Amino acid sequence: MNIEQKLVTSVISGLKALYGQDVPAAQVQLQKTKKEFEGHLTLVVFPFLRLSRKGPEQTAQEIGEYLLANEPSVAAFNVIKGFLNLTVASSAWIELLNGIHAESSYGIVPVTDKSPLVMIEYSSPNTNKPLHLGHVRNNLLGNALANIVAANGNKVVKTNIVNDRGIHICKSMLAWQKYGGGETPETSGKKGDHLIGDYYVAFDKHYKAEVKELMSEFRDEGMSEEEAKAKAEAESPLMKEAREMLVRWEANDPEVRALWKKMNDWVYAGFDETYKMMGVTFDKIYYESNTYLEGKEKVMEGLEKGFFYRKEDGSVWADLTGEGLDHKLLLRADGTSVYMTQDIGTAKLRFADYPIDKMIYVVGNEQNYHFQVLSILLDKLGFEWGKGLVHFSYGMVELPEGKMKSREGTVVDADDLMAEMIETAKETSDELGKLDGLTKEEADNIARIVGLGALKYFILKVDARKNMTFNPKESIDFNGNTGPFIQYTYARIQSVLRKAKEAGIEIPARLPDGIELSEKEEGLIQMIADFASVVKQAGEDYSPSVIANYTYDLVKEYNQFYHDFSILREENEALKVFRLALSENVAKVVRLGMGLLGIEVPDRM
Repeated sequence: MNIEQKLVTSVISGLKALYGQDVPAAQVQLQKTKKEFEGHLTLVVFPFLRLSRKGPEQTAQEIGEYLLANEPSVAAFNVIKGFLNLTVASSAWIELLNGIHAESSYGIVPVTDKSPLVMIEYSSPNTNKPLHLGHVRNNLLGNALANIVAANGNKVVKTNIVNDRGIHICKSMLAWQKYGGGETPETSGKKGDHLIGDYYVAFDKHYKAEVKELMSEFRDEGMSEEEAKAKAEAESPLMKEAREMLVRWEANDPEVRALWKKMNDWVYAGFDETYKMMGVTFDKIYYESNTYLEGKEKVMEGLEKGFFYRKEDGSVWADLTGEGLDHKLLLRADGTSVYMTQDIGTAKLRFADYPIDKMIYVVGNEQNYHFQVLSILLDKLGFEWGKGLVHFSYGMVELPEGKMKSREGTVVDADDLMAEMIETAKETSDELGKLDGLTKEEADNIARIVGLGALKYFILKVDARKNMTFNPKESIDFNGNTGPFIQYTYARIQSVLRKAKEAGIEIPARLPDGIELSEKEEGLIQMIADFASVVKQAGEDYSPSVIANYTYDLVKEYNQFYHDFSILREENEALKVFRLALSENVAKVVRLGMGLLGIEVPDRM
């Protein structure tokens, strides 16, 4: 039982003893005492005036006197109008720390057989290009969200839908056939996803040149700029070939399918390396090439039941005007499917695979409308979680230089970005002398942990709904609200604990009572204790940034304590052991908090 719960129970007993009436716990409001007043927790007494039939000051005074006499965790009190400020006794803080100390996973709710199952979809790459900076934000948010939802006592299934079919995939395939000369990841020394991405860019380059040439021909025939452009795009032989290839793919042409499989396998091997470096995993991967047919089937079923309608050209639509939206295309006139069809098919397969209680889609905010529609359609088609699906919508991420486009090959590549972050971490650590005396292997591992920690923390500390600019230089600073600053504090605590161990100082399972604590020490225990409610809040709000910023505040507070108080040089033995236990539990909560964000913390730095 924490201090607040103890006090609520005692206040209820006090009201019964003083005024002879039972009060529900919900009416007992405790809040943190404002900085300008003395005390830790403040009780609002206005709700009890009808019981006491006295003024606010007198009521607060009577409750305060009762608590001082009957509740050992109250050391003193003062009254400011209708507010009773309570000072919590040192013994109660030590008891609270003992409780936290006993729990290796403090603040994490264990999963049971009865836990609900939450499925989280994130990543959603295309097999015609490598992962880029936008995917980095998506993957880091999805992974952190999965950890946080699990820490709140839910079973979690992490899932990915790979967009492995469509015209964009055919463009890469065609370009490789035409200009590749049989190049493979082995012969080129390139990762498979990069190799295929280069051919996607090559297609665009040749297509643009073709359109330009055709346009000048059509302009010579007297067409306007716009007419010439439209005709050139429609008649581009390269684009026609790509469309033909898609038709052959849909018809299961063995030659096209064999090429498609070969090139996709190269890409998946590349993706796996990127995911591994990022520290991201999935429990189940779905492929659009398998789900789009299931989607078509579901749409036809909806058509038969009268949920959807067919236009004269054969296309199938949903009329959502009743829901305040418009008409939504589900199958094109030629029978090919759209993203919405695929999402319905994927939902069908997932529902067959898992007893899903809640479905969360981690997808950028440009898809807000798509998910509004998907929720309505899934509900119409009888998926129990359709109505309550969560679209975890996040903002765009850019570099200080501005926007990115994958067709033109101007995208910030995820692999390059991670490599650059690790290199920068190595240089920065070298300059600060933080890698002195380490083997190359140790130094490389620390550079990896710090570089990726900087990247992840910088992205996750921002409210996911906001657009953001990722600044590599700023993120790797060892001061301020950054990953390396938090990691460095953790490593510093580990160093103190190692020295204590070398000196033969043991931290007991329970700290003895009878130590007088400073305000700073009490404040730190209160902050560590808050971790449980921070994890809960992050789970309710789907907000990794809540954990990131709490961890930074805790570390900032600890560094002030470290600066102002002796630990190993403290002469009072009991106080020395207490401060070591306090440090150890700060480190534990930092490790747990950063772990939820998917960030490693090094033992030395």
